Order: sequence, then C-alpha cells, then structure tokens
Amino acid sequence: MRVLVVTSLYPTAEHPDRGRFVADQVESLQRIDGLDVDVFRFEPGGASFVTAARELRRRHGRERYDVVHAHHGLGGWTARALGGGAPLVVTFHGTDLEHRVVGRMSQALAHVALPATVSANLARRRLPGAGSTRRVAVLPSGLDLDRFRAIPRAEARAALALDPAGRYLLFPADPARPEKRHDRAASVASQLDAELLTLGGVPPERVPLFINAASAVLVCSEREGFGLAALEALACEVPVLSTAVGIAPLALADIDGCLCAPFELAAWTALARIHLDAEDPRISGRARAALFERDRMACRVFHTYRELVDQ
Repeated sequence: MRVLVVTSLYPTAEHPDRGRFVADQVESLQRIDGLDVDVFRFEPGGASFVTAARELRRRHGRERYDVVHAHHGLGGWTARALGGGAPLVVTFHGTDLEHRVVGRMSQALAHVALPATVSANLARRRLPGAGSTRRVAVLPSGLDLDRFRAIPRAEARAALALDPAGRYLLFPADPARPEKRHDRAASVASQLDAELLTLGGVPPERVPLFINAASAVLVCSEREGFGLAALEALACEVPVLSTAVGIAPLALADIDGCLCAPFELAAWTALARIHLDAEDPRISGRARAALFERDRMACRVFHTYRELVDQ
C-alpha cells in the first residue's frame, strides 16, 4: 500500500520542534510491513498552502497512491489539489478547527473521504454530527516511550545547569501561545516561590530533561486538541496538574498525585506545594501513557487506511 502524507506540521533544521508528533507517526508507519509512506511537507503561514498545492501536483501528480493523508486543515486543502482518486484522510489537530478563519475552512473539509481528529473530545466540540450522522476517525499521533522516560532528577538538573535543590515547576508550552495560559502557571509558581520552566524554543531531544527536572508539570490550557504534554509527563512519572482538556480526563483519571480539574489557584497551589516539598516526587503514570504509545497509534492509522482501501 502506498500512502502520501501532506503536511506543514513537520520538523525542519530551523524548527526541530515543529510537528514532531507528526514525524513520530510517520516514522512508526514507515516501519510497518507492506506500507510505503512518502511525505510532502511545506512551510506554514499565509497562503503557502496554495503555492504548496502547485508544487504537490508537480512532484507527485503522476504518482499513484492508495491513500493521501493530510495533517491540519490547510494541509487538507493542499492535498485536495492532487486529485487522482485516492481517498483523502484529513487529521485535524485542534487549532485548525478553533481558529477564527482557518476553522471555517477546516470545517468545510469534513466531507472528505474520512475526517479525523486527534481526540474524541475535539470531534464532539468542532465537528457536528461526529459519530452519528457522519463518520469521524480518532487518530492520535502517539507518544515516543523511548524518548520520554524517567531520568533521575539530579541528573536532569545537572544536564540543564539547574540548582540541584531548586524549586521548579514546568509549563510545557511556549508562553507566547495565549490559549496555553502561561499566566495561570506563573501565578501558581509565584505563590510557591518556585521557578517556572517553559518549553518555548526548547529542542525536542531536551524536553524529557525539563520534565524530569521539575517537581510537577502544569497544563493550564483553555483547550487542547489532544494534549501530548500530559502523556509525556506521565511517561516520565512526573506529577501532572491539568485542566480538563483533550485527553487529560482519560489519561489522568485515578492516578494518585495528579489533578484534572478546572484551574483554581488555591487547589492547584496546594497540590503543587506537596510535590515541591518532596525530595523527588514521582507518580505511577507510565502504564497509562503506554496506552498511547506511537507504534500502537500508528497501527490504528494503518488499519484505517486498510478499511478505506477495502471500501
């Protein structure tokens, strides 16, 4: 089976953190016997999806694919230009459905061969009729358990040149993204006289060090399509405090030391204080994270491809 992945969410030398989750899925798919995966990637921003459509036709217009899989709504519009009759899967990641302008364009793609979202929650919120009057697949990208694992806190802090006895919390996103609500995490850290680490501009290979260096990870988002940050922390066995967004209600349910609840400063501060005061707080989260391991999720994607081809 031949598959073409079309996306602007993909790492580059200049932006190694961009779309790492899509690259993880592609790498897992490429290891599946009988599956041949090509990737067409283009730079995001402005009308790049239009110029990318012309380049896509030039490069791949004469190729035959069994499935075309686009990531992000604008990637779906680029992929539509290819033609050729192959069924089109479009995975929506959240921002593409939530954005004031791009959201409408993404919604209009929901009548492709198969729209997909990275979580059932996102489908229910942004694709009316999902699961009843229209078929929508749920295709998360998955987690790399080799990359995300428990590292001794002292080792992680030494690698980052942090104070071995410091009080650190982690905000696992770029503070510049308003929907992630850095202000909430900053208020918790301020109440507890802790330093708030962030992941803005951090290379992907160093992210596990930041997670393991922190006493807790604060996911304060107003919304998440999937919410990989919570799973990454679970895989590292680091406590997570999260709003009830994306996969968090399922991922964090009944895990001692974790919280999934609306942001409320007193409650979040009380639990974060317990973790900061502990010598090396850890939680039993790796088994839960393993349910969303990237190869496992890639097999789900592969079976979806097969169903489309068989139809």
